[in-house]
Amino acid sequence: MTTKAIRTVIVEDEPLGRAVIRELLRDDSEVKVVGECTNGHEAIAVIEDQKPDLVFLDVRMPEVDGFDVLSALPPAQSPVVVFVTAYDEYAVRAFEVNAVDYLLKPFDRERFHRALTRAKDQIRRAPSEQRQYSERLVVKSGGRIFFLKTEEVDWIAAEGNYVRLHVKTESFLLRTTITNLEQQLDPSKFARIHRSQIVNIDRIRELRPWWHGEYQVLLKDGSQLTLSRSYRQRLRLEG
Repeated sequence: MTTKAIRTVIVEDEPLGRAVIRELLRDDSEVKVVGECTNGHEAIAVIEDQKPDLVFLDVRMPEVDGFDVLSALPPAQSPVVVFVTAYDEYAVRAFEVNAVDYLLKPFDRERFHRALTRAKDQIRRAPSEQRQYSERLVVKSGGRIFFLKTEEVDWIAAEGNYVRLHVKTESFLLRTTITNLEQQLDPSKFARIHRSQIVNIDRIRELRPWWHGEYQVLLKDGSQLTLSRSYRQRLRLEG
């Protein structure tokens, strides 16, 4: 049986860096390199055109960096990503955008192939046409890093360019916008009920009609939120 090739794009502003990745991929019959990019602008155009399954993505690039590239892509077009960089300070952000691995230069052949194997496993688990949603969120608090399962989050509130995750009696700040986070969450489990609030649907105990077509949203832990009129369709309410 013929296996569909894993369409791959290499994004790296240094020629040597591109050559190393290309060489490491050369003997892998499952991988087909369909594009090489030297900067973020090229990367956005090539990814939108080629719709690759996998991208090896440099973090630091002039003008448009690796995170900017991902932000510019429609969520449905987001490929599996392995970040490749000489800087370790972006690792937490990499997990926040669901990168499958974070290759820190210099790396050897064995480390590269571990990352490639993880990427292949993720690609095989889900057909390319199936939208994948975040199952975990990575947050920093008090100098420590926490890995939260999305199912643990009760509700989310926007705070400027951050969001606050409410988890039982605790809360955590995450550096992202509420719109970006909404795109990462499974809409069958989370609903945007207000321009500044997202709720875990399983945590809702009761909806009470309020003013001008709005509703009070009462959660099982006693929290009270507001379902604004413009977001009523997110919970599929009648009328």
